[in-house]
Amino acid sequence: MTEPDVALTDFALTLECTVFALWLYARGAPVALRGWLVVFFAAAALASLAGGVVHGFFADPASLGTRVLWPVALLAIGAAALAGWAIAAQLALSASAARAVILAACAQLAVYAAVLLAGRQTFLVAIVDYLPATLFLLAAVAWRARRRDLPGSALAGVGLALTLAAPLMQQARVDLHPVWLTHNALYHAMQALGFVLFFAGSRRWVAVCPHNEEVSC
Repeated sequence: MTEPDVALTDFALTLECTVFALWLYARGAPVALRGWLVVFFAAAALASLAGGVVHGFFADPASLGTRVLWPVALLAIGAAALAGWAIAAQLALSASAARAVILAACAQLAVYAAVLLAGRQTFLVAIVDYLPATLFLLAAVAWRARRRDLPGSALAGVGLALTLAAPLMQQARVDLHPVWLTHNALYHAMQALGFVLFFAGSRRWVAVCPHNEEVSC
């Protein structure tokens, strides 16, 4: 294994997000909000799995494994960004406005995929793609937390703030150990904690509105 700390923390994220997605999927009849939460965590799980395999077993950027799996990881991040837009829109906007935001986010995903296919397959491109969605989602969650009308919003907001801080630390190459907790592994650890808090908060939204299409019930 070429980068054990990065690969193992990626695989831990995969397991964590898979459990979260399966738990949400099993919560009864499908509704829009829960469906997008499932997409969010499932996409994060896929991105982590593909990234972990690349970091752990395909050190050569020209290898077939990297050329296949790295674009998969980046596309999965784009799918998570789409889910973030959709979740935020359902938290903060009317049904018609939410549909418009989701359509625009789908167009953004198409442009992002085209950029990746054109060869711009860096992690910085992925950050630029999902950062606006995460900021919008954080703003929507903070607004609901301020209104105090949706349980778990404050906790979910803290989790999202951590996921925003994680790529900043990663791009600054902050690490805690030169071998066992490098900047990429620290990024994954911060993401893992952020996802735990976001899930702990957002799972309560499903319990509050188990049968409605919009969380604003």
